[in-house]
Amino acid sequence: MKSLDPDNACPCGRLNSKKPAPYGQCCGRWLDSDTPAPDAESLMRSRYCAFALERAPYLLRTWHASHRPSSIEFEPGVKWLGLEVRSHTVLDATHAEVEFVARQKPLAGPAVRLHERSRFVWEDGHWLYVDGDAL
Repeated sequence: MKSLDPDNACPCGRLNSKKPAPYGQCCGRWLDSDTPAPDAESLMRSRYCAFALERAPYLLRTWHASHRPSSIEFEPGVKWLGLEVRSHTVLDATHAEVEFVARQKPLAGPAVRLHERSRFVWEDGHWLYVDGDAL
C-alpha cells in the first residue's frame, strides 16, 4: 500500500480553481477515513486513486457485494498516468453512471487506456461501484 502527502496533487486529476486539487482535500477525504464519497463521480475518482495507491481494502469496501471479488492483486510496477472523466449521469436517486478513461503503464509493454462506463448504486448511505462496460 502506497501513501501520499495530503498536499500533493490528487492522482485523480480533479482541478480546484484551475489548479490540481490537493489529495487531502480531494480523494484523500474518502480513502483515508470512513466518510463516504458524496456522489458516484467522487467515488469513481477515489477508486482510481485507490488503484494507483494500491488500497485494496478501500476498493473492496466500495464494491457492491453482487460483483465484489474476494481479493484484489495489484500488478507490480504499474504506473497510473491519468484519469479523464467524460461524463457523470445521475439516472435516479439511487443509480448513476460515470464514463471515464484511465491510462496506465505496465512495467513491461506499452501504455494502456481503460475506457469504461461504470454503474453505481446508492445503498445503506454509500455509493458503491457495481460493474461497468468497456467502451
